[in-house]
Amino acid sequence: MEIDLKYIRSQFPILTQTVNQKPLIYLDNAATTQKPFPVLEAEDIYYKTINSNVHRGVHTLSQLSTIEMEATRGAVKEFINAKKDYEIIFTKGTTDGINLLASSIEPLVNKGDEIIISTLEHHSNIVPWQFLAERKGLILKVIPIDENGELLLNEFEKLITEKTKIVAINHISNALGVVNSIEHIIKKAHEAQAFVLIDGAQAISHKKIDVQKLNVDFYVFSAHKMYGPTGVGILYGKEKLLERMKPYQGGGEMIKEVTFEKTTYADLPFKFEAGTPNIAGNIVLKKAIEFIQNIGLENIEKYENSILKYITKKLEELDGITTYAKNSTSKTGVVSFNLDINNIHSSDVGFILDKQGIAVRTGHHCAQPLMRHLGVTGTVRASVAIYNTKEEIDLLIEGITLAQKMLQ
Repeated sequence: MEIDLKYIRSQFPILTQTVNQKPLIYLDNAATTQKPFPVLEAEDIYYKTINSNVHRGVHTLSQLSTIEMEATRGAVKEFINAKKDYEIIFTKGTTDGINLLASSIEPLVNKGDEIIISTLEHHSNIVPWQFLAERKGLILKVIPIDENGELLLNEFEKLITEKTKIVAINHISNALGVVNSIEHIIKKAHEAQAFVLIDGAQAISHKKIDVQKLNVDFYVFSAHKMYGPTGVGILYGKEKLLERMKPYQGGGEMIKEVTFEKTTYADLPFKFEAGTPNIAGNIVLKKAIEFIQNIGLENIEKYENSILKYITKKLEELDGITTYAKNSTSKTGVVSFNLDINNIHSSDVGFILDKQGIAVRTGHHCAQPLMRHLGVTGTVRASVAIYNTKEEIDLLIEGITLAQKMLQ
């Protein structure tokens, strides 16, 4: 199927504006994607027509809001092929989902147990595990990477012992775009009776996810990286594990009965959904899923990979550029690079590109351990989505060339 790029771009009103008197070229999609009309309009309709708290009222608006939000839970279940609706937990985002897990899984680990993460992780998949390790006296281990930015799987297998209880790995590196061999990691971790969390924040809008086929224990992602709203995320977890975990927060919704002597907890998924959720955001996530499904994830992945190859090729044609993980065997969505000019920071390049209307991300990308491994303080990161074009990439290359001239 050929995608209708003109139509797709017409669905994103922000793409029609200018920045610094230049047409906006938005290449910061790994940070957050733009939102199409169906998502924007759905949120407006919610607040204008059925705004009400969910699950707690017998009146019509409350029931309608509840139906719409639970329809999203069902849509997410189908989107990632979970077994049950109640294995889908609404969160504030990927970070919140990982923190929820790192707190709630505490009863399942003991002093001296081990957690394995990797050099490629976002801070959100490092710091919560450090918190847990400090609370419970656990040992944190780190999978190293090779010169292509890929995990050294033989070293990973050496790290696993009978004390390994949690393996937490990103599906795709937010800083390099490297796609990790999560199938192998899940298999080896399960052989050691360890639980596996996959951080899918960078994968969910680029690749088809089937949590049953992966046999993953937990999978987390954010709506705002898949054309949906901010402040909304999903934690998928296997029912048998979620049942054994303690609640993350206390309050309304997550209780069955409260007395001053003792509280009992609600059934899944509400055990982990204390308080009033982001109702509007949760509802319109369904529209973001439908937007992706209407195009087709296979079509999205194929098109975005063609844009990624085009960027990589154009960067290779320039002198004085270091591109990181350019020889990785599997990448999606991201190109990370620096200009080979002494005493400049990636933000200097980003500032010049911004003056040309080009939005990229600069800095350490919340991956400081990885940046230290690369021997840099940060990189320039261009990340693509379904609405980006080769013409935009040509303008990016022109902007980089201008930056080279200005910073020499």
